[in-house]
Amino acid sequence: MPGRAKTDRADAVWLAKVAERGMCRPSLVQPAPIRKLRDLARYRRSLIEDRTREMQLAEKLLEDAQVKLSSMISDIFGVSGRQMLQALIDGQRDPKVLADMARGSMRGKIPALEEALRGFFTDHHAVLLLIMLANIDRLSEQAALLDAEIEQVMGPFSAQAAQLDEITGVGQVAAQELIAEIGVEMSRFPTAAHLVSWAKFCPQTHESTGRKKGKGRGKGNRWLAGTLGRIVFSFSKSDTFLGERYRRIARRRGKSKALVAAGNSVLTVVYQLLSDPQAHFHDLGADYYDSRISKDRRARSLASQLQALTGQKIVIRNGKAVLIEPAPT
Repeated sequence: MPGRAKTDRADAVWLAKVAERGMCRPSLVQPAPIRKLRDLARYRRSLIEDRTREMQLAEKLLEDAQVKLSSMISDIFGVSGRQMLQALIDGQRDPKVLADMARGSMRGKIPALEEALRGFFTDHHAVLLLIMLANIDRLSEQAALLDAEIEQVMGPFSAQAAQLDEITGVGQVAAQELIAEIGVEMSRFPTAAHLVSWAKFCPQTHESTGRKKGKGRGKGNRWLAGTLGRIVFSFSKSDTFLGERYRRIARRRGKSKALVAAGNSVLTVVYQLLSDPQAHFHDLGADYYDSRISKDRRARSLASQLQALTGQKIVIRNGKAVLIEPAPT
């Protein structure tokens, strides 16, 4: 302000006055049970991410040894895959012996498995693979311990978790993570838009000299953003309203903007469900948008697209497309 020096001391005095007079809105601090659940859920995800990283390193190690096991087995860490990997560690290098360890439907792929297992797996590969498998097992055990602890802590919130589990793409783990990050008391947010804004799942607007420019979404809770991203990915190809909403926006604006818009919709649904204990999720269906568009409007839209492709003039008359031939020259 004019005539008011800007110093650290003056700023500190002003901040103290703002806090003293109640002019500063307090930050959102979740109750102790939610904070406990949040710590457990976040650490579980960290362990799972570390386990995924070890699995990727193990697969890369096999590729380095030219063992193409992942091209034949969808899960190389399943029963058959682990048995083959352990045999490689123990010194077995014969592709026929290794391929014969296949079980179930993979027995029909034995000739192809023999070819995939014919590589250059050496002793140093075995040492590294042994350490990686030990890390995978250790992380899996620790994640299982956290699963049991989270189930116990989730006891008071089981009804809310069941509500969220009804949403397309939201499973048990995602419901637990949503509750851990946003809580169950929605009265802290006046509307669903406030929750979406708090989560930074809405575009920012930067206005300067009368011009408004989009700046994308801000940096919010990365744990919540990761959960919403996995939810959107799970329903992105589903034949549901949310899946169709994602695909419609992705075609026009790109996948990044579609991800934010679909996450916005998920948070809105979450807010409505948690605000009403009796509420249930009802999917509107993939044809929701088409059913709201009149047939005439849909016909005009398709005629415009066909006209753009063919270069010929097409009009709609009495609900039918009519091709207008150009006048002879």
